[in-house]
Amino acid sequence: MADAAKCPDCSRINEVLSRVGDRWSVLVVISLAQYGVLRFNELKRNLGISQRMLSLTLRSLERDGLVSRTYYPTIPPKVEYALSPLGESFREPLRALGLWALEHLPVIDAARAEFDAAAEAEKKSA
Repeated sequence: MADAAKCPDCSRINEVLSRVGDRWSVLVVISLAQYGVLRFNELKRNLGISQRMLSLTLRSLERDGLVSRTYYPTIPPKVEYALSPLGESFREPLRALGLWALEHLPVIDAARAEFDAAAEAEKKSA
């Protein structure tokens, strides 16, 4: 409990970061940032995500206020998703993170290869 006294908002920050930092949430936000308004099946097709996982992700993003959902009572019903103003404000930090990842992929790949080789050598010597 001493940690909570030092950082009373840490658990809340962790809660938000776990949402906006998970794989599918990031990819949904990137898709909506790039293409604007998309329907469910367009997102599903673009991301190669299961229907269930996309539904859960969209609901969570909507609950957190990052995505807006517009329902049109047509036949068949039409539902569109877009970034909310809060979601729009997340574009730049996400863009910076994506650019960082692209810039550092070779270094990350080299570190992974070195780690894997060392782990394999350790396994053989054991």
